[in-house]
Amino acid sequence: MEIAKLTIASIQEALRARRVSARELAQEALRTAREENPKTNAYLLLAEDRALRAAEAVDAALARGEDPGPLAGVPVAVKDNIVTRGVRTTCGSRLLEKFVPPYDATAVERLERAGAIVLGKTNCDEFAMGSSNENSAFGPVRNPVAPDRVPGGSSGGSAAAVAQGTAVAALGSDTGGSIRQPASFCGVAGLSPTYGRVSRYGLVAFASSLDRIGPLARNVRDAAMLLQAVAGRDERDSTSAFAPVPDYQASMTGEVRGLRVGVPREYFQGLTPDTAAQMEKARALLVSLGCELRGISLPHTAYAIPCYYIVCTAEASSNLARYDGVRYTWRSPQAGTLAEMYSMTRGQGFGAECKRRIMLGTYVLSAGYYDAYYLKAQKVRTLITRDFLAAFEQVDAIATPVSPFPAFRLGEKLDDPLQMYLSDIFTITASLAGLPALSVPCGRTPEGLPVGLQLIGPHFGEPLLFRLGEAFERAGGGSL
Repeated sequence: MEIAKLTIASIQEALRARRVSARELAQEALRTAREENPKTNAYLLLAEDRALRAAEAVDAALARGEDPGPLAGVPVAVKDNIVTRGVRTTCGSRLLEKFVPPYDATAVERLERAGAIVLGKTNCDEFAMGSSNENSAFGPVRNPVAPDRVPGGSSGGSAAAVAQGTAVAALGSDTGGSIRQPASFCGVAGLSPTYGRVSRYGLVAFASSLDRIGPLARNVRDAAMLLQAVAGRDERDSTSAFAPVPDYQASMTGEVRGLRVGVPREYFQGLTPDTAAQMEKARALLVSLGCELRGISLPHTAYAIPCYYIVCTAEASSNLARYDGVRYTWRSPQAGTLAEMYSMTRGQGFGAECKRRIMLGTYVLSAGYYDAYYLKAQKVRTLITRDFLAAFEQVDAIATPVSPFPAFRLGEKLDDPLQMYLSDIFTITASLAGLPALSVPCGRTPEGLPVGLQLIGPHFGEPLLFRLGEAFERAGGGSL
């Protein structure tokens, strides 16, 4: 079976019919990943022994007549900032190049409990800081659709693995758009869930009030099945939500007639002509499905970029203070004193983007500047959230572009951090408000570059997003 053509449903059917074993699937997925990875650098490590053991456990359960789980035999990739017991987790950084965690993240535990086969760890921007996956200490990831272009970041490795056909689905993490933007650039589906929907236990922290784990897959239904497996309350994460997890598959009825979809005017400015054209086609398709489009305003959107980059860098400055050479990180061999060990380890170990964000975050938290920057940013964050709450009194969901432009060329924006940050301008608002947001493929530009449509829902509105996204996909949204 060709891994690139499989869905979760087709794997379930093939295993039940005994046309293939989970071990055979895992072996084929690993073989394909080894052959294809040099083209994209999507994987940093393949966990062959772990994958084959998990596959054998699925086959043994099937042989006993037991239910091996809803994701039985499904080859899944995991972003390398989500810890895996006994399998290296580097966060794309030299500081953690040899770090082997002693435990699994809750999301990984739940994946394997559902029968999924964890193939390996995917490349990412260092500590998930970036919008292009060019900030990894182990080299950039290339977009499988256009190898001279970025796959998006920071979950570019996970998106590339799914788009390339080396994994059926993947886990990524999203802080300000790091699942949705790579999904858009690579032409796959990706969901950033409601903050607290998925446990962050075992997710290496970047910005704790923004970080969340979510699925990437070839279609919306597979993304929903992955979320079903990993969502839910976790006593080990005090920020995980007590809200019950609904049946996401049951929500995808295909019936979206009468849904009120908001189109915020602030999100349709500054688009490239090709992206604007695809958005116009997407709006027309939503109308043809019976949705009612309503023009709305989210007036504080203009302040989202400075607000986000104050909040996230402040939290990053605090979270990354632990990487000092004392405990589990790489340590500079040139250091002669304790002070030199701290400064040289961090100076030589962190990449340029991490240093930039740590310095900015430390500045905005410093005495005399906290009120002027960090406190004010938190107030603006509240205003952005209120914009959305007011909008959801008028509409059921909101439709926007994922990015103002399709995937850009490798190296194109490296020398201009502000232009790089602007690639997240349409995704960070939902992140600041803690809202769920789904990226679904929305056709391609004349150059063949994928474009993504972002659907934003109210808190814990994932069933609505899956219903709308799957109907859009089924109606041909991906080939507009």
